[in-house]
Amino acid sequence: MITISAISYLNTIPFLYGLQHSGQLSNFDLNLDVPSACAEKLINNKIDIGIVPVAIIPFLEYHEIISDYCIGANDAVKTVLLVSNKPLHLIEKIYLDYDSRTSVQLVKVLAKNFWKIDPVWEKLNKDDVVSPENIDSAVLIGDKTFYTADKYFYVYDLALEWKRFTNLPFVFACWIANKPLPEAFKTNFNNAIKFGVENIQKAIAQYPEKAPKHIDALDYLTNNVNFILDDKKKEGMKLFLDYLKKDNL
Repeated sequence: MITISAISYLNTIPFLYGLQHSGQLSNFDLNLDVPSACAEKLINNKIDIGIVPVAIIPFLEYHEIISDYCIGANDAVKTVLLVSNKPLHLIEKIYLDYDSRTSVQLVKVLAKNFWKIDPVWEKLNKDDVVSPENIDSAVLIGDKTFYTADKYFYVYDLALEWKRFTNLPFVFACWIANKPLPEAFKTNFNNAIKFGVENIQKAIAQYPEKAPKHIDALDYLTNNVNFILDDKKKEGMKLFLDYLKKDNL
């Protein structure tokens, strides 16, 4: 039995649809987790495959990217944001989303190398209420951004900021195995993910509870998230990992 962890956000429903409805895979166990939990499970060998934040790659004893698909963005991604009451040059403290690894590291890379600011970093707790009344600036990811972003004066899309900085797309998460897997399984797995990405409308219909009513899920999944792990994204991912090493992150 191969154990798989997927992220429990709107942006992964094409993957869920492919895994559960393509008919390509059998004899697997699927868990749904937030990105940080997915990462911890893969690092601690509690799962075999995860759609995990790319920032954990250096922490894995063994890793293999096993799919041609990822959670990435060629431009603005809409759900990985720095929200603030202040413009960048006036920000003194930034609270960091507890669900995230890659996005937390990305904002630190951008702060140091692109924005040239040196804020205090503070972790959010799960019971913290993120609102302009009690938190000036915060990094937020995933579905919670749909309900929070429009409350702030300034919203910085981190994928767009990375594109402005590097002229490259960004990869937030990719499918990684922490051990060698049979070639036949990897082929079937990739075909299952491909099936889901090619049937986004059906995926939205299959998981209506994942899409907030005020969000155009089809527009988001086709125009903000980009699922193809192409050469440009691989180049962007390598550059990001190089920055993490250089900046001791």
